[in-house]
Amino acid sequence: MNMKLLLNIVLLFSALSVKANTHHSGFDKSAFYGALAANDMNSINAQLNMIKTSSINEKEAYEGALLMKKAGLIKKPAEKLSLFKAGRLKLEAAIKKDKENAEFSFLRLIIQEHAPKLVEYNNNIHADVSTIRTNFKTLSPVVQQAIQDYTKKSKVLKPL
Repeated sequence: MNMKLLLNIVLLFSALSVKANTHHSGFDKSAFYGALAANDMNSINAQLNMIKTSSINEKEAYEGALLMKKAGLIKKPAEKLSLFKAGRLKLEAAIKKDKENAEFSFLRLIIQEHAPKLVEYNNNIHADVSTIRTNFKTLSPVVQQAIQDYTKKSKVLKPL
């Protein structure tokens, strides 16, 4: 009886520890992709604030993608370009650190497919599509769903 009680206590603390660590980061990938898909400045700003205070490994890539998305919603050209450049640097730095990360390729594809030609950010579209297709099954279910949703409106990434 004592062994069973001890085992239950250990399991309870383990579950609470995992939940606390998940909650501690405060990052919800579904909410992130929802904000990225929307044209809503408040959602983007909320996600940027969440990411800045989180301890997730993908922080730089997520923040970069959101900054570039935000740039598309800003009216002032100088501010728009500045935000886009800052986001581009963050996302590209994350990709450089983890070249095989298909989720980062997906983030870059989303931005590149909609970036104005003026910013000349469209050189990796075909490579990113290939990376996403090759590694789709290895991605988390949330990212897979985001990709499936994106394929419905993409000109370059067809349903997988």
